Amino acid sequence: MINSSPAAGILDRLSKASSAEDFFSLLGVDYDPKIVNVARLHILKRMGQYFAKEQFAGAAEPEIRARCKAMLERAYADFVASSPIDQRVFKVLKEGAADPKKAAAFVPLSELK
Repeated sequence: MINSSPAAGILDRLSKASSAEDFFSLLGVDYDPKIVNVARLHILKRMGQYFAKEQFAGAAEPEIRARCKAMLERAYADFVASSPIDQRVFKVLKEGAADPKKAAAFVPLSELK
């Protein structure tokens, strides 16, 4: 659990969060631990993708908190509705779904040194 002053802004408090559960707790989002245990990194990565599209300059703290909460709820909902494999937020999973008709690169043994 994070140890931060209640007077600190939500963005500052989120930047100090050390677990997915901290994010859910700070933003007051209910969650199923079974889903978070399987998809924690995927949920936070997806929230980060949504977060990168946001502009908070000039926004009041309650609005920032509400928008962050909505982003986490949306990211979490993505993984309630489908699996991390279906969502493919990480490069390794995206590449794993590459065109199956595309031939894998072949390197003959004679080329290895």
